[in-house]
Parts: sequence; C-alpha cells; structure tokens
Amino acid sequence: MSDPTSGLAPAGPPSDRPAGEPAQSPDPEIGSEAAVGDHSPAPASGPVDDSDDDLLASVAEGLASAAAVGAAEPFVEGGPAAPLPPPDLSVEALLDDVERLTRERDQNHDRLLRAQADFENSRKRLQRDAESRADAIAGRLVEDLLPVLDACDGAMAHGEAGVEPIFAALLQTLEKSGLERIDPVGDVFDPTRHDAVMHEPAGPDDDPALSLVSDVLRIGYAWKGRVVRAAMVKVRG
Repeated sequence: MSDPTSGLAPAGPPSDRPAGEPAQSPDPEIGSEAAVGDHSPAPASGPVDDSDDDLLASVAEGLASAAAVGAAEPFVEGGPAAPLPPPDLSVEALLDDVERLTRERDQNHDRLLRAQADFENSRKRLQRDAESRADAIAGRLVEDLLPVLDACDGAMAHGEAGVEPIFAALLQTLEKSGLERIDPVGDVFDPTRHDAVMHEPAGPDDDPALSLVSDVLRIGYAWKGRVVRAAMVKVRG
C-alpha cells in the first residue's frame, strides 16, 4: 500500500504565532516593488561599431555642404544661377536715382492734378445739366398753367371777386419759385418781352424816338428770366 502523505508538500518550519491568529501577509511595500519591477531596457551587449559614427558624421557634413551651396547660389532650372552683381553705390548713381524719382514724383503729381480738375469739371457740368433739366420741366409746368392764370384774370375783370383769393395764392406760390408777371403799361417797348399787336400815333407830349406801351391786351410771363410768353401790348409812338 502506498504512503498517503507522499503527494503532499513538505511541511515548513513550525510557526511561533498562536493558534487561531490569521496569517500576516508579507510587507506591502516590498510586494509592490517586486510586482512593478524594473522595465527599462537592458543595455545592449557587445562592443559598439565605430563605422556607424563615421557614417553619421559623413552624412551630416554632406548636408551642411549642400545647404551652404544652396544659400550662396539660388537654384534655377538647368543649373545654379550666376551670382548677382553688387549694387552700384557710387555718388553719381545715387544722384541719378534721386533725379529719376523726383521726375516720377512730379509726373504723378501732375496726373493727380489733372484728374482732380477733370473730376471737378465733370461734377459742375452734371450739376448744371441737372438744374437745366429741372428748370425746363418747371417751365413746361408753368406754360401748362398759363390758361388757368388767364382765366383767373378774365374772371376778375368781369367782377368775380371769389376768384381773386385763389388766384393770389397761386400766383404768390409760383412767384416764389421764379415766375415773373409781365405787365408793362407805360414802359418802353421791348421786342424781346412784348408782342405789339396794335399801334397808335404818338401824342404831342411823347418822345418821337421812343415807343411806349399804352395798353396790355394779355399779360405775359417769364420763368427765371426766360420769357415763357411775351405780353400782348398796344404801342404808342
């Protein structure tokens, strides 16, 4: 018959702890250090080959030489470009540059003055054109209102007093805008403002060299100095 204790681990040395007390674990700090361990790579074994150092030094020297050549001679297609000639810093060259720059400055200043003058002339011309168009439009409006003014004059001549306030208000508004009423009774005849449709001989007290307006048959009107309609008059002399 086999020994029943042959498969068991050998018993350790006897423990001094009392019976029934739990066994204590080993020191935690020592256990953690052992668990973590040192994972740094082990140094390479064997001698270092000096040929690797020589190769690295040769590559570095070649790169430095290439960088120096590239900085001194810019690369162009077909080969390195010829070095640029040094600038001419003589007094004569500097004076020539100053004269050239002064001439260019004067030319640019003249161009600027001409451009400003052209702009100002264009602005004034456009302003005059706009004012002329506005005056022409207002003048046509006044021409359209002349029959209304003539009707008011005829109504007041026939004793229609109710028309007078309306006619006065309309005439005052138009006169503020530039309307001029031509009523030349007793004035010297002016062919540019008067239309003579009747004539009578001069009296004994009249100057034979002058022709006077003795009667106005229809009132004339002017708009901002321009005669819209000449006054229809009777001339004496």
